[in-house]
Amino acid sequence: MGNTIQFQRPDGQTVDGYLAEPAAGAKAPGVVVIQEWWGLNDQIKGVADQLAAAGYRALVPDLYRGKVALAANEAEHLMNDLNFGDAAGQDVRGAVQFLKGSGSSRVGVTGYCMGGALTLLAAVFVPEVDAAVPYYGYPPLEFIDASKITAPLLAHWAIEDVPFPIAGVDALEKKLADASVRYEFHRYHAKHAFANETAESKGLEFLKYDAACASQAWARTLAFFGQHLR
Repeated sequence: MGNTIQFQRPDGQTVDGYLAEPAAGAKAPGVVVIQEWWGLNDQIKGVADQLAAAGYRALVPDLYRGKVALAANEAEHLMNDLNFGDAAGQDVRGAVQFLKGSGSSRVGVTGYCMGGALTLLAAVFVPEVDAAVPYYGYPPLEFIDASKITAPLLAHWAIEDVPFPIAGVDALEKKLADASVRYEFHRYHAKHAFANETAESKGLEFLKYDAACASQAWARTLAFFGQHLR
């Protein structure tokens, strides 16, 4: 289990975060975990705990500053109020810098849904990132300057995704290929949020957990981080 910590953004502001430390301690590689639109809830803390169990220092920045949504309308409101450029360039970059400054020599970023979109933005705007793994989320593609991406990407997409249609993934893939980004895309016959074991509790028909797809994506993620962060 992790603890709440504070870290500094590049601009000097302070952000809370949830940090799960592995048995190996502060010298272990790090992963910044970016929340879904629900906020820093128990489910995303559980992802950090799983990464810690796999040997990574996992830090989840509190992008909503203490607010957590239980219903979709609350989540949408919180997400729409979020400045994505500030979240990627300040909150996420500060989290990466905190992990590097406190012992981790290499740090990756992963995120889900809204956090997947922010993971891609972090690959563009956070030069310290060593590897990035977005899950089923991308920002408007005009915000992705693929020429600035130096870290390798592994991405997991849902073919039946409603919030993030697969056609956008095809366009993103072309953009990355044209810029010679190192990337690996996996498409799953699943719905949005297939890796979130609490997805169906939200009462939204476009969300569905898929244990088999989630397990396969997780194994691929750990192999990718093992290759690029260890």
